[in-house]
Amino acid sequence: MAEEKQEKLPVLADDVVEKRLKTELPDWWYEGKWIRRKYNTDGWLSTLALVNIIGYLAEAAWHHPDLEVTWGKVWVKLRTHSANGITERDLALARKIEDGVLWRPEAGSVMEGTPNKWVRGGSPDKKG
Repeated sequence: MAEEKQEKLPVLADDVVEKRLKTELPDWWYEGKWIRRKYNTDGWLSTLALVNIIGYLAEAAWHHPDLEVTWGKVWVKLRTHSANGITERDLALARKIEDGVLWRPEAGSVMEGTPNKWVRGGSPDKKG
């Protein structure tokens, strides 16, 4: 089967990106032509698990974020390089990442869920 060339996605205007993040992905922010998110973890093992979840989702989507990894923290940066800006592809992958890494069993589920802090959102300063 021949590969179809994917159509180049339009870059979203800065004000559209800001509004969409505020309403759809409130823990993400827009800075330097990237959408960004910081996650805190409870240690090195859960940091590596987080990176692997993001890597799996990115590879499946064929859209790869930049990651900064330290003990207990992961920063994610997304933009569509071929478009030189933020596109729907970035917002879609950010939503998948958010859903995947913050998923927990619902209350009353047959799955107990980890008693550990595991992965949680970043601090309000977003950078530290």
